[in-house]
Amino acid sequence: MDVAVGFDIDHTLAIDNKLERVALLHLLDRIVAEGGHALGTLQQETDAIDELLAHQRAGGSSIDEAVHRFAKERGGRSPEAYAEGFRRLCLHMAETFIIADPEAKRTIDRLHALGVPVGVLSNGWNPLQTAKARRAGFMGTVLASADIGARKPEPEAFAALCRALGVAPAACYYVGDDPAADIMGAMRAGLQAVWLDNEGRRYPPDLPPPHHTIRSLRDVLDLLPAAIS
Repeated sequence: MDVAVGFDIDHTLAIDNKLERVALLHLLDRIVAEGGHALGTLQQETDAIDELLAHQRAGGSSIDEAVHRFAKERGGRSPEAYAEGFRRLCLHMAETFIIADPEAKRTIDRLHALGVPVGVLSNGWNPLQTAKARRAGFMGTVLASADIGARKPEPEAFAALCRALGVAPAACYYVGDDPAADIMGAMRAGLQAVWLDNEGRRYPPDLPPPHHTIRSLRDVLDLLPAAIS
């Protein structure tokens, strides 16, 4: 049987330690130094940044639009120019902020050795999502929502992954940590939904259970048909 495996990135293959939040706080320093102003205390700014990024990740805006809004609200001299600097800073920070799951590269390498197509689908923007995947040992194509025009849990996002991997949805295992975006999205799109619970969390009781639950990335291999694994 031809099968493929798709992965989420954040809190699945790697963690980014709030990289974008920290980059926006650095941008705030720049804005203030250039004559702008903070909107409140550092904690209030942090909360506002988290809200702004959550809105962006939910499809409310592009990352450039979010940075533009952030700068404009704080009196930045040239809000349009800050987005490029923000992107550069995020990529510069990637090497030290992004920490791969210890099992990520080993699992990906094993899947490649078995001839199983592997892909990454993430809500976010490139090249940052690609940088995260590279830190986790994945060297293939990274589908980011900003590039494909669809975001998880939208079915089209998962359909794009299946097209990239060359398999039918029913033959694609999708591994993620988010019960709504990853698991429910994959299930509704017809994929095999695999919930990675490596933190001992409780699955939301109001959602249908995932097709599979694993405690470590290496457990993905046990889900594959015996003829492959």
